[in-house]
Amino acid sequence: MKFTILTFGCKVNAYESTFMKEQLLINGYCYSDDYKESDIVIVNTCSVTNTADNKCKKMIRNIRRDNQNCLLMVCGCTAENKREELNDLDIDILIGNHDKGQVVKLINDFILNKKKYVKFYDDRNIPFEEMKVDSFTELTRAYVKIQDGCNNFCAYCIIPYLRGNIRSKKIDDVILEVNNLVLKGHKEIVLTGINTGAYGRETGLYDLTDLIRKLSLIEGLERIRVSSIEITEINDKFINELRVNSKLCGHLHVSLQSGSEKVLKLMNRKYTKEEYLEKIKKIKEARPDINLTTDVIVGFPGETEDDFLECINFCLEVGFSKIHVFPYSKREGTKAATMPLQIPNNIKKERARRLIAIDEDLQLEFNKRFVGQVVKVLIEENKDGMAIGHTENFLKVIIKENLKENTFYDVVIESALIDKVFGNLR
Repeated sequence: MKFTILTFGCKVNAYESTFMKEQLLINGYCYSDDYKESDIVIVNTCSVTNTADNKCKKMIRNIRRDNQNCLLMVCGCTAENKREELNDLDIDILIGNHDKGQVVKLINDFILNKKKYVKFYDDRNIPFEEMKVDSFTELTRAYVKIQDGCNNFCAYCIIPYLRGNIRSKKIDDVILEVNNLVLKGHKEIVLTGINTGAYGRETGLYDLTDLIRKLSLIEGLERIRVSSIEITEINDKFINELRVNSKLCGHLHVSLQSGSEKVLKLMNRKYTKEEYLEKIKKIKEARPDINLTTDVIVGFPGETEDDFLECINFCLEVGFSKIHVFPYSKREGTKAATMPLQIPNNIKKERARRLIAIDEDLQLEFNKRFVGQVVKVLIEENKDGMAIGHTENFLKVIIKENLKENTFYDVVIESALIDKVFGNLR
């Protein structure tokens, strides 16, 4: 039987979909890219914004319209968040974020019994669901889910309600998984989770830095990348590791969400601007060429024009290399959804455009810093006669010749654009 998996949202979802795909292949199912021709269609959903929810629901309706006889399984955050709505969409297997690891059993049981299956766990204290990915299609970079859940309860965010409390993969299991991925040819791994920096916190036995140190001992592993981390989870221990460990990549995504002191408090973020900036300065001292990216929400309830200008000025003071800009999305069930002074959509869009323009200037400024420098690039693909790869601090580098993939090259950067740089072999 043929199956396809459609994945929305974050790298955690991508990892979980890869695991489900591997398990189905191992058990004799055949993968197809075309959901219209598949016997089984799995939709792994995302609920980070209203737009994400709506995209997922639209896709589910399209699948049922285009492939009425397929076995349709829906899982993930939209399933958790919109379970009543989805229950009316002729879905055969409907689960949340738990039991994705049971995909083969759930599908086999449905094929045998033809009985609709719906299962959710209304308990924040669910255990970490063990998954281990064997390999990825792209040889250079592999994602490893090490953590799940979030306890932060930021005022705008629905994810803690959908993913449960923080929980972590056992440190020995992570090491075994990464060892296997390196043996399969991966030279770079990305540690990912819902709240990656909280890795190991609930155990009291180890933390993210301890894991990075152990992974650094694996022969053949050249790069360790952290997908994202909260500023509150960056301590002196982590910063020192950034200073001394060349395998730990000089690229950190550290969400800011707002550069207004007032709005940070309304958001229930756990730091002040001063605390954030102090950590950033320490990070830049430890790794001068660090690539610092962030998320900023504009148009949060109560954000005035002065608050927005304060946010712009703070972003410029930090000197991010990229800002992912999001207009505030009202999520029912969160504290922010009931706050007064909701901002009209036209103002949110206008503020987003202004911050995006600043982001483009910051990206170009950062990329130009490397013109004339020699950087080490890991080639990931060749396309239209050009090799494409990334540096350890995640500069996207284009070299105008075909080069061996999954191989490091020294490259002299010749020119820079907003989202990429161009170079020649040294």
